Amino acid sequence: MSSSTLAATIDRDMQASITRTSWRFWLGLCVAAGFAALGGWSWSQILQVGFGLTGLDTPVMWGSLITNFVFFIGVSHAGTLVSAILFFARSPIRAGIGRSAEAMTVIAIMTAGLFPIIHLGRAWLAFWLLPYPNERQIWPNFHSPLVWDVFAITSYVTTSALFLYMGLLPDLGSLGRRLGGVRGWLFRSLSLGFSGTDGEWALYEKAYPIFAGVVVPLAVSVHSVVSWDFAMSITPGWHSTIFAPYFVAGAIFSGVAMAIILLAGLRRAYKLQAYITEKHFDILARLMLAMSMIMTLVYVTEVFLSVFHGERAEKDLYVWRMVGSAAPIFWSVIFCNSIAPLLCFSRRFRVDLRFLLVIAVLVSFGMWMERYMIVVTSLSHGYDPAQWGHYFPSKYELAITAGAFGWFTMLFMIFVKVFPSISISETKQAQHALTSPEASHGASAEHSSLEASRATGESQA
Repeated sequence: MSSSTLAATIDRDMQASITRTSWRFWLGLCVAAGFAALGGWSWSQILQVGFGLTGLDTPVMWGSLITNFVFFIGVSHAGTLVSAILFFARSPIRAGIGRSAEAMTVIAIMTAGLFPIIHLGRAWLAFWLLPYPNERQIWPNFHSPLVWDVFAITSYVTTSALFLYMGLLPDLGSLGRRLGGVRGWLFRSLSLGFSGTDGEWALYEKAYPIFAGVVVPLAVSVHSVVSWDFAMSITPGWHSTIFAPYFVAGAIFSGVAMAIILLAGLRRAYKLQAYITEKHFDILARLMLAMSMIMTLVYVTEVFLSVFHGERAEKDLYVWRMVGSAAPIFWSVIFCNSIAPLLCFSRRFRVDLRFLLVIAVLVSFGMWMERYMIVVTSLSHGYDPAQWGHYFPSKYELAITAGAFGWFTMLFMIFVKVFPSISISETKQAQHALTSPEASHGASAEHSSLEASRATGESQA
């Protein structure tokens, strides 16, 4: 089959994903928006009444709010990082998962950035963290890792957003010329006049790798800075040099699990089986398995160093985590992050979305609980036994946590509805390679796969 026919099929499928809307989409969007509204209402109650509505108290002054911050920062790092690495590797699977992963990054950072503001209590004074000139000569404490977070997150969200936007330019230009109405006007405006000439493509192919090259080290450095929020203190369980690689590996681990969940939903909702294939999930599952083994090594290293070489307070902390009242948290983390992913050694679990989704959900839950364990149990069991205490999030904190996931899901659903969730230009490039004389048979097979997928989607609808 000719390359023009394949290109027309791709254009038709991608345009349908943003112009046709089923009732299931609106139902899911309303549910996600409902959770987001619940979280917003709970935050408004805390602003009106005060932080007494939360479960935070001495000695646990950081709780589920900071847990959510670290979790969503971790989720954000895998998307753009994996997309950039696949770009440099010239991997053919990038066309199917890169755009969604990059969008997940930007939306997760937007979600994570809310929690330091929520945790301030007086959210209207959040601008005090910024190093702006003022007549009071008040400047932030640049020795504080919390101020480092401001610079790290701001730089990362800016670079990731530009990386996502640059990848969208060719598709915006193409769709803007074909679509009318408000959506066509929006795409033409955002495309900045990109028409796909040889000169524009030459400049684009020079600029895009620069952003991809910046994203990779920036992703590693940003989550290392987040880990220093803990490691720079002397609190037992936090003061460790392993925290930087520990947090980076955990970020990739949780991010890949979240990407699997989002891509599975996207594949089913928009009938994209020909573009997001079993091979994509197979590779993501392998990466998730590799990160799980790294996390298991970190857990073993932490326990070994604390029990056999650490100081008394740190040893007591880890013993308390394993056999004390915090044991359910510790062992749920071990099961979800170290045991459940081992099923991915079997190809059956890697390509069967029913099993893979369960594993990815368990990993996401386990990584949230791991961040909760790091934040809460270390503060609950410090140096002074007289200050040991217990913490459990209040209903307002739980509502804000549910609202964060609703907010994240809502923004992602809006993005994939407004913009193409799969790179049209990269998919066409891959199809063009398949239509070369030496790959003509592969092109016919690919076209048959596209048509079969579209027929299956229509029958399901």
